[in-house]
Amino acid sequence: MNQSRINFSKNYLLLFLFFHGITSLHAQQVSSISLNDALKIAKENNKTIQKSHIEQRISEKEIAVTKNLRLPEINFNAMYSRLSDLTEYEGGFFSDKHTYTPEPGTLLYDAVTKFDVPLYAGNKINNAIKKSKEENEIAKIKIEKTESDIQLQVIATFLSIYKMIELQKIIGESIKEEQERLKEVKAFKTFGTVTKNEVLRSELQLSDRELNSLTNKKNIRIALQELKTVLQLPEESEIAIDTTGLLDIAPLKDYDFYFKETLQNEEMRIANREVDVKKTELKMVKGNYYPKVSLFGNYNLKYPDYMLFTLNRPYLYTIGQIGVEATYNLSGLYKNKAKVQVANLKVDLQENESELVKNEIVDKLFRKHTQYQEILDKLPVTDKALDLANENYRIVKVKYLNQLVLITEMIDADNALLQAKFNKVSTRIDMVMKQYELLHTAGLLNK
Repeated sequence: MNQSRINFSKNYLLLFLFFHGITSLHAQQVSSISLNDALKIAKENNKTIQKSHIEQRISEKEIAVTKNLRLPEINFNAMYSRLSDLTEYEGGFFSDKHTYTPEPGTLLYDAVTKFDVPLYAGNKINNAIKKSKEENEIAKIKIEKTESDIQLQVIATFLSIYKMIELQKIIGESIKEEQERLKEVKAFKTFGTVTKNEVLRSELQLSDRELNSLTNKKNIRIALQELKTVLQLPEESEIAIDTTGLLDIAPLKDYDFYFKETLQNEEMRIANREVDVKKTELKMVKGNYYPKVSLFGNYNLKYPDYMLFTLNRPYLYTIGQIGVEATYNLSGLYKNKAKVQVANLKVDLQENESELVKNEIVDKLFRKHTQYQEILDKLPVTDKALDLANENYRIVKVKYLNQLVLITEMIDADNALLQAKFNKVSTRIDMVMKQYELLHTAGLLNK
């Protein structure tokens, strides 16, 4: 018996170590994520998007809560008490008193059921329901806006990482070039054709490149961590981005197309719905000018019987009542005037806010489109600049190998080439980013 338990324990331990080893190995593997995958994961996992969905579900429940205003109010009240003796003062000023004991004793029972059904309340209930539905529409649009904002954030992070990866490649090539140059300079120093200062300058240039490489690697790790946070991936996971086709994006349409779409984007739709809400609130305030009509009823179970104005009927009795009640708040004729004025001003304020939003997004679209055109104009310039930098580097290198120029000119040519390479890659990535930003401004990124 004990031996079998020992064998079972050993087998369980081996299985645990085996699966734990697989899990640890899996955790150390690097998962490559494409942009499309990242956008899907963000839509499902991102906490900000989940928050907007919860807020929308709350607004849906608010509609049901508001609709309940149409249902009858039903109350039940029960009472049990004891009555004291009744003392009557026939002479006034507490003189000539007589004491009577209520019959059949000192006990009192009372059970009442009441209901109230609103029939008309100045259309305030219907407008309250309408307002709840309008707020629910706003909540739905806010989900679209939140998803679009998060998608743009994911895209920006992706392209930023891609830019740093390309920079790392350029720096890596430059480091190899600097290492070869350092060997050449040391060889020249051995033959006495260069000074020690040129060796130091070459070593310093190599050190500078290596420092740039370390800094860029750290920045890539930071950006990947930010991407994991946006995607809500496990902290222990290791990810890398799949850059395949990352710069492939459909060409943009003309400005007028995006202008029309921008006027219907999420921000504009929210602003317009907010105006509708304020107009509905104005109707609700105006409803205070109208009477409230309701159907009411009650059913009573009482003991003893006081309906015949005597305390000498020790009987249990029931009685009911049903009717229509109309209530009109006369003070609302002068008190509600100021409330209506405030509600009108809130409508004007929200309409003004809607116009401000429109002006802001139109300016934003024009700015993004102009910046996009500027980047398009830069593309041939960066291509030409890279060709010139390559040619300059080739010429200076030949001169340096023939000892016709100093190491400083060689370093300057190398720096110019590195910058030209990065400018070409960076400009193309910036062009794609501007395309996504234009789609986001026009409300088309999430479609």
